[in-house]
Amino acid sequence: MSEYQVLTIIAAFVFVYSLMASRLEKTPVNGALVYVGLGILFGPNVLGLVGFNVEGEMISRLAEIALAICLFTDSSNAKLRVLRRIEAIPSRLLLIGLPLTIVLGFGLAWLMFGDLGFYEVALIATMLAPTDAALGKAVVTNPAVPAQVRESLNVESGLNDGICVPVILFFIAMAAGSVEVSESTKLVFKLPLEVIGIGIAVGVGLASVGGFALRTCASRGWIAGTWLQMPIIALALTCFGLAQWLGGSGFIASFVGGLTFGALTKHHKEEFLNEAEGMADAVAMVTWFAFGTVVLGFLLSGFDWQVWVYAILSLTVVRMLPVFVCLIGKGLRSDTLLFMGWFGPRGLASIVFVVMVIGEQLPGNDRIVAAVTWTITLSVILHGLSANPLATAYGARVGDSPI
Repeated sequence: MSEYQVLTIIAAFVFVYSLMASRLEKTPVNGALVYVGLGILFGPNVLGLVGFNVEGEMISRLAEIALAICLFTDSSNAKLRVLRRIEAIPSRLLLIGLPLTIVLGFGLAWLMFGDLGFYEVALIATMLAPTDAALGKAVVTNPAVPAQVRESLNVESGLNDGICVPVILFFIAMAAGSVEVSESTKLVFKLPLEVIGIGIAVGVGLASVGGFALRTCASRGWIAGTWLQMPIIALALTCFGLAQWLGGSGFIASFVGGLTFGALTKHHKEEFLNEAEGMADAVAMVTWFAFGTVVLGFLLSGFDWQVWVYAILSLTVVRMLPVFVCLIGKGLRSDTLLFMGWFGPRGLASIVFVVMVIGEQLPGNDRIVAAVTWTITLSVILHGLSANPLATAYGARVGDSPI
């Protein structure tokens, strides 16, 4: 098919959806659900008008860029006063809940996928552990949800994908046999320190320097008009790209960079971020559309009852039980725990991990990709349909206090 044909269809889709976006965002049918659905419709398995090579880098790069921008802009908007008051909640979600999610996901996958080895099972569990900042945006930006809950979910989704990166790299290396067993212990400690440490250093450093330059130029009136939308996008991608280049986590760099920028910037911040968020939404839209064009092939070829049941349990028990366990003693209401447990959508980070695994041609590739793809797809549907109604109902029930 012609590249101009693909360009025409994607551009027309973005244009038409943009005309109705504000209206659709208030309904259950919006965002990624629409993007993926139309991607499936126009993809090679239905109308055959658009197609992407999932083994290439385009979908992965789109997902990385969309996630990097989303992480930076969302964390820049974080309310630090709220974060300081509830910092123990996201800390527990990351330090206790995330490992528990991986362990529980591993145990379930080990029982259900007997044809896979230890590292392949571990990969499935880790690929599906991080929650998605972009897919959960309808909840973390909804003023009906108490600020403590929104900020906790935002910080969790902003950091857990970056934390999972070194774990994913370790399991891929072990599953592919590219690392000797004698070197594995060293790798276990070296990868997280390097990946997370570099990400934090790059995020803090670049956002401090770039933010200072941006504030100085803005105060002197050197930035105006159409240029308002560029600096934040460029700073977010610089954080991401430099961290990846140096061997760190670009996702952590983007999130930490956004936090740093938001904390240091008092004036002009909202103006800059409003311009940047439109670009983030556009890139995410194209990413989900591209994912939709390839997803149906994976869903149909990899379907069996074990995969489907695992996807359902991954979105419910595997996510919700660790949230309950790690937040014991924090005095949160049971409906707050249920709400936070349910809104752990799987999205862009898991898509990046899927493409990484496909490129490695690991043993059990088909089963790994099917399990993760089914979970992402069900998350897009279930979380997409439930985000606005449940956020509104939960906000009306608890008011400003989730305790």
